[in-house]
Amino acid sequence: MLSEEKLARLNELARKAKTTELAPEEKAEQAELRQEYLGNFRTHFRGQLESIHVVDEDEKP
Repeated sequence: MLSEEKLARLNELARKAKTTELAPEEKAEQAELRQEYLGNFRTHFRGQLESIHVVDEDEKP
């Protein structure tokens, strides 16, 4: 996942964006951090989904 520092910075930028407009450099940084966060999230979520096994209770082994 995203490091604690990067996640804290992403949250800081999100809070700041709610009150004031971000500078172009901050917007770029926020977009980069979001892409990294979402990429990690998708990878881990896909791994969880692929490890799920559906069991039909009507079928007997």
